[in-house]
Amino acid sequence: MPVPGIDDATRTELEAAAFRRLVEHLRERSDVQNIDLMNLAGFCRNCLSRWYREAAEARAVPLTDPEAREIVYGMPYKEWQRLHQKEATAEQKAAFAAANPGH
Repeated sequence: MPVPGIDDATRTELEAAAFRRLVEHLRERSDVQNIDLMNLAGFCRNCLSRWYREAAEARAVPLTDPEAREIVYGMPYKEWQRLHQKEATAEQKAAFAAANPGH
């Protein structure tokens, strides 16, 4: 939604700054698991990296999923998994299955 008095270039800069802050926050909060994000918000770090790759693709910018994930995670995805990812609990898995049938 356009904000009166803010031109498109400034709006884009503000959106980019907000995106960078979101990514920084998610990097700082490695204790928050992706399944928690999915169960509470319906998206996770992987979704964010996919959206980033899709935006690049729409602009003919070559970017692979692993490259986009590294942008979001701040490190290779496999390394992040090794350092921070925990096995999802039965409750987390059940909540995910209920909220995302067929996912």
